[in-house]
Amino acid sequence: MYYPNPVQIWKVAPFIRLLLPLTAGIILHWYLQIPLMLIVAATAVFFLGWLMFYFISLSSKYRWQFIQGLLLNLLLVSLGCLLTWQKDIRHSKEWFGNYYHDSDYIAIRINEPLVEKAKSYKADGIVEWLNRNDSIISCNGKVLLYFSKDSATQQLHYGDVILISKNLQRIKNSGNPGAFNYERYASFQQIFHNVYLKENDWLPLKISQVNPLKQFIFNARDYVLSILQKNVGGNKDELGIAQALLIGYTNDLDKDLVQAYSNTGVVHIIAISGMHLGLIYVLLVWIFGKLPFINRSKIVQVLLILACLWMFSLLTGASASVVRAAVMFTFITIGTSLEKRSSIYNSLAASAFVMLCYNPYFIWDVGFQLSYLAVVGIIIFQKPVYNWFYIKNKWLDKVWKLAAISIAAQVLTFPVCIYYFHQFPNLFLLTNIIAVPLSSIILYAEIALVCFSGVPGVGFLLGKLVGMLVGAMNAFILWMNDFPYAVWDKISSSVLSTWLLYAVVISIAAWLINKNRGILKFSLLSLLAFVVVYAHDKWQIKNQQKLIVYNVSQHQAIDFVSGNKYRFIGDSILLEDGMLQNFNLKPGRVALQLTQPTMELNGLFPTNSFYQFHHTKILLVNGPLYYEPAAQKIDLDIIIISHGPKISIAQLAAVFNCRQYVFDASNSLWKIDKWRKDCEELHLRSHSIPSDGAFVLNIE
Repeated sequence: MYYPNPVQIWKVAPFIRLLLPLTAGIILHWYLQIPLMLIVAATAVFFLGWLMFYFISLSSKYRWQFIQGLLLNLLLVSLGCLLTWQKDIRHSKEWFGNYYHDSDYIAIRINEPLVEKAKSYKADGIVEWLNRNDSIISCNGKVLLYFSKDSATQQLHYGDVILISKNLQRIKNSGNPGAFNYERYASFQQIFHNVYLKENDWLPLKISQVNPLKQFIFNARDYVLSILQKNVGGNKDELGIAQALLIGYTNDLDKDLVQAYSNTGVVHIIAISGMHLGLIYVLLVWIFGKLPFINRSKIVQVLLILACLWMFSLLTGASASVVRAAVMFTFITIGTSLEKRSSIYNSLAASAFVMLCYNPYFIWDVGFQLSYLAVVGIIIFQKPVYNWFYIKNKWLDKVWKLAAISIAAQVLTFPVCIYYFHQFPNLFLLTNIIAVPLSSIILYAEIALVCFSGVPGVGFLLGKLVGMLVGAMNAFILWMNDFPYAVWDKISSSVLSTWLLYAVVISIAAWLINKNRGILKFSLLSLLAFVVVYAHDKWQIKNQQKLIVYNVSQHQAIDFVSGNKYRFIGDSILLEDGMLQNFNLKPGRVALQLTQPTMELNGLFPTNSFYQFHHTKILLVNGPLYYEPAAQKIDLDIIIISHGPKISIAQLAAVFNCRQYVFDASNSLWKIDKWRKDCEELHLRSHSIPSDGAFVLNIE
């Protein structure tokens, strides 16, 4: 059996040695926010020190070569810091955030076609200039725009410039436990503000600024979509999957169907990724290997393959995942063309190095991580897994080869998937054996449909074929999703447990490959550490007592938590609407391992609107209260106010001696502002859920 030798890989893949310190520098700067002057000074010192080695004797070079290597690594670390600092638009003098005031008028260019959401239209905007007291301040920067659904909004197109008068809002996290860090995600896209615009909040300007390349991409995407809609049409689910599979267009996907694909471990086939580019690559290699004249020149083949790969990437919308896969296959194609001098590991590391130099924040992108982990896993483990069994039957052998690829891809990706998505598809092997080849056939059929849609009758037949195949694939996925225990859901995972899980997986795999006792000992120690961390987390969960007031826009949502049990108090729609519950409440319950909802919780004693949770006294105010000032104030720990009741903080303070007031997201913002000012005047502590995030209190 063939197994990679780490020392050999280290020698033949020099870009790995460059990639690691660059990555370290990116991470170091993000978490420490090192000042620019210190970065520049360190870069200059390391560069000059490294350069000096070219002016010393050969014997001295050999004696101190480890110093030269150390300086080169430190230089790459400082380069990573510098690239990360430079990529942050907040450090640019032209960023609008350095000048913006709430009273300013802002000219914003629509940077993409509007995307329809449930209650609004969404688009990225580029700030062109600010207008303050009739003076123009030229600047730039991105803004996330949300438009109300009205007739005026439907007239907006890519490149249009609008003037808005509404104040921008800083993008903030909800603060809900376990929630997706949207603020950080948006900052990686260099977006720090958003705004919701109604019809009277903006005016169109007679200006249009269009990038020809982007306009070509959007037109090409619309052209491909029109072909699919015309020929596939019919069932919405079939059309949505066909659009996602070919060009990564996900606006028409049904959320329940996407969840079924995720639960069965095949969601990767409806997200344009390395698999799709790989299928295109295989097709192109076959075509150009058969064409006369072209098959005689390897250079011509490489150029044509790369041109077609990048053209496909542009036609599919040039999303981040597509570009990432295109860069990866560009390096793989070039590396493969070098024959014996090439290394697949070096090609992968080189592509990652280039992409991180272009955008250091890719390192936190889930798609970036999964793409490279899957490819590396397949390269390392596919052949050893395939060699587990010898199968004589030709077709069964092909099935096992596909299964080996699926298993190999899972080895390095499942810890990350558990960390981000908190689930593991138990039936991934069965679903991938059917769905991957079927989706490959569908992709090739869709490419043929786009190429021959103008031929009378051919487009119609290919469209029907695509619809039939997609329908069969959807039916199969939904059928598999209905199996008991199809998915292991609600798995809690921390950064530490994820790294320890990787240590366990990689060390066990290395031991199975090399049969080394030292590696076996390390794997057992890693497993022990993982079990200890897991047991500690379970112990903390068993003893946790919390009050959580969630940040759910326009809704009341409260959990009383004891161990892994919880009692929910709030709007019933959050229990009925699965999407609202999954987005706002489920992440926290997964993170805290809350598995048992109950109406009777140990230590919780409700009396009308009063709740005593162990030694903490809480009052829920959902409407007007009628009371008279008492001779002695009633002691309370928390007063939670919901649904905008007509009450006065001063009147409450005359009756209750309360440590803290909490205003949840079901109240209007202007009322919360008024109540907070009243609290400040009375020297009372307050917490605004919409502005301060979810309220989490550990109960003693």
